[in-house]
Amino acid sequence: MTSLRHKLALGFGGLMAIIAVMALLTVQQIDRLGNAIDVILKQNYRSVTASQAMKESLENMNRDMLFSFTGRHEAGPHNIVDSERRFRKALAVEHGNITLPGEKEKADRIAELFDRFVAALHGVMDDSMPIEQRREAYFRTLLPLLTEISSLAQQILDMNQANMNQANEAARLLAASAHNRILAAIIACAAVALLFSYQSRKWILKPIARLIDSANEIRNGNLELVIDTGSNDEIGQLSEAFNSMASTLRQVRRRDDEKLHRTRQATQEVMNILPTAIAIFDPEGRVDVATQSAIRFFGMKPGSDAGSLGYTWLPDLLRRAAQEGRAVETEGSGYIQKFIENREFFFRPAAVPIPPLPDSNGVTGTVLLLHDMTQAHEQKELKRGVVSTVSHQLRTPLTSLRMAIHLLLEQRIGNLNDKQAELLQTAGEDSDRLADILDDLLDLNRIESGRARLNLQQQRPDTLVGAGIEPFAAEARDKGISLLVDVPPDLPGVNADISSIGHVFANLLSNAIRYSPRGGTIAVRAEAELSGIRFSVTDSGEGISPEYLKHLFDQFFRVPGQDESSGIGLGLSIVKEIITAHGGTVGVESTRGKGSTFHFTLPS
Repeated sequence: MTSLRHKLALGFGGLMAIIAVMALLTVQQIDRLGNAIDVILKQNYRSVTASQAMKESLENMNRDMLFSFTGRHEAGPHNIVDSERRFRKALAVEHGNITLPGEKEKADRIAELFDRFVAALHGVMDDSMPIEQRREAYFRTLLPLLTEISSLAQQILDMNQANMNQANEAARLLAASAHNRILAAIIACAAVALLFSYQSRKWILKPIARLIDSANEIRNGNLELVIDTGSNDEIGQLSEAFNSMASTLRQVRRRDDEKLHRTRQATQEVMNILPTAIAIFDPEGRVDVATQSAIRFFGMKPGSDAGSLGYTWLPDLLRRAAQEGRAVETEGSGYIQKFIENREFFFRPAAVPIPPLPDSNGVTGTVLLLHDMTQAHEQKELKRGVVSTVSHQLRTPLTSLRMAIHLLLEQRIGNLNDKQAELLQTAGEDSDRLADILDDLLDLNRIESGRARLNLQQQRPDTLVGAGIEPFAAEARDKGISLLVDVPPDLPGVNADISSIGHVFANLLSNAIRYSPRGGTIAVRAEAELSGIRFSVTDSGEGISPEYLKHLFDQFFRVPGQDESSGIGLGLSIVKEIITAHGGTVGVESTRGKGSTFHFTLPS
């Protein structure tokens, strides 16, 4: 049986033979066309230009003679000499380019007549002769010679132009012949191609179509498929290789199924003894494997769909983890409240994407971890309650103490000496600082517990900035600090509690004034971002070391080396809680020796 290679060689060989013949004929026709065009351009064209040059030279000589009869100064023998030289040069070109019958005789006749013309011309141009004799000699001798020479030159020109037309017609006929031959070759090539295309359908396309259908069946999991080879050519050999591949795949699948079963059983056994609620979701959002606590407390049975479990946060959490390719947690406080056996529990969900296999896109699944944060939440609530209770209990005696110090300083009870007044003044300042600390603790406690109600209203950014810097304008002026405000008037409004944002500006501006040197500059700016409006306060102080920046908004954190009068480290944490309650973000950038920029963003 003929192999597929021989079939392809037969089809393509016929096409190549026709293409080779067509190429040979085309080259021959093009060469003949080139020769014809060469005749037109190289032979006849030179004779035509030579004839035209001779006629122009004769006309110039005739014009010069006529000018000499009128006494014009433009005429002169030197012009006639130049024209004579150009005529003889053109005549020499014509003698060297004789290509047509009778052309040589006419060129020789022109040479003879021109010699006679030149001999007679010198007599006519003799100024010693009377003008009447010169004119009579011109009309009797020179003009007939000039006319005959010009006529002969025109005849040579016409002969060559006629030959050029004939050569052009011959080239056109050659082109038409080449066109017909190429067209015939193309038709023959198309016929062979159609015949080969028809045969290739039987030889190649149908067997390949059977292979494609079989490959689709295998892709759908039908590894039991066996292909009928039907021939001994390469397609038949490919079919046999295909059958061998399917057999190998069946063996590999059996081994993989056994390995997967062992892995799943081992994973399930490990998951069963884990106390943490963990569930593994496949890329379609279905539970693949889950611990007993996840099944018991959250209903995450294997095969369950994330959207049908009743947790609105779950599908979005899985989607974010898959899209961002990193571990993500729920937004906001991050805690999920759950009542289990009449007891309140708090969990913090986290989704971790499973990396894809090599040379693949996307993720192969997502691991959901539900961290039990009940103890941490209870400790936080306990701390919050203790802080609130202690703060409230301290306020009453502290208020009495401050009143007593105030009355003593006013000397309503009795006179004080200088030392007593100094001690009471120090005690008053410390009691005021302690009262500010208690106020900060109570404010932070109210914000964290959610008892601080925000009166959110649409506010203009320039209004918020103006209200924030107004209380500090005098203090900055007294310290020689320039306050620069850059707030475009066309910024969109933001939803904000003007009192709380005023507290934010108060904290940031008081810090900026405290740490800026005399004569420094503080810039307050607002600009639009994708997430809202970004407010910033930039000072010209010494800056903050990079290792402390990430702790600035932590409670009770103070940068080492600060003055004790700067507080106990609650101001910026209160700022963070206020901005977070508004749904915004807060941050800081600083460079040692170049100042710091504190910024926060409010949604528009």
